[in-house]
Amino acid sequence: MINKILVFLLFFLSSCGYQPIYLNKSLENKEFSKIFLEGDDDINKKILSTLPISENEQKTEQNQLYIVSSYIVENASKNSSGQITSYKTVVSLNLEIKDGNNKSITNRNFIKQSIYNNKENSFELANYQATIKDNLTNAIINEIIIFLSSQ
Repeated sequence: MINKILVFLLFFLSSCGYQPIYLNKSLENKEFSKIFLEGDDDINKKILSTLPISENEQKTEQNQLYIVSSYIVENASKNSSGQITSYKTVVSLNLEIKDGNNKSITNRNFIKQSIYNNKENSFELANYQATIKDNLTNAIINEIIIFLSSQ
């Protein structure tokens, strides 16, 4: 009985080496000759502070990074009296990498959205929308890490 348990544990602990593709989502520091940011300041600041990217203007032969972000809150539905019952928040980001000759190497759009119910209190709604924006931005950052690590 003990031998069977030991064999089972040994077999269980020594797996075949399978790992999910996105298990290691780390990204080494990527250096660009110039980083251009456009759009929503909060999203752009979070991306610059989270991603391991840096700007080195002295290396003009390196690639350039262009980031254009947007944050939109729309009415998703209204009730019969015309009051808003739900909102839709969309965070989108366009990431483009160009070479030293300003020729596009890669271009990718990242879009995340969320639909949620209206809140009675406008302060709660504003806080909830800020949380949604932060969560959607984090989801996009994770996709960017996967995208850049494959480049």
